[in-house]
Amino acid sequence: MPWPLILQIIHILICLLLVGAVLLQAPESGLSGLFGGGGEIYHTKRGAEKFIFVLTIILAVLFSFTSILNVIFS
Repeated sequence: MPWPLILQIIHILICLLLVGAVLLQAPESGLSGLFGGGGEIYHTKRGAEKFIFVLTIILAVLFSFTSILNVIFS
């Protein structure tokens, strides 16, 4: 398999995982809390919520990296 095809497959998998991680996050943790959606001023992430938050950041960085690599190799 050529490298661009493998890179595109990895990119699509990261994309699907990123969408899933964003959808699993609590609605109060985003901008909705800023505009009155959440009842707390400061919220500490714990347990699974923290794991999903960190996973989302990692997947977003990987998504950006594979996007740049796809542009370079295409």
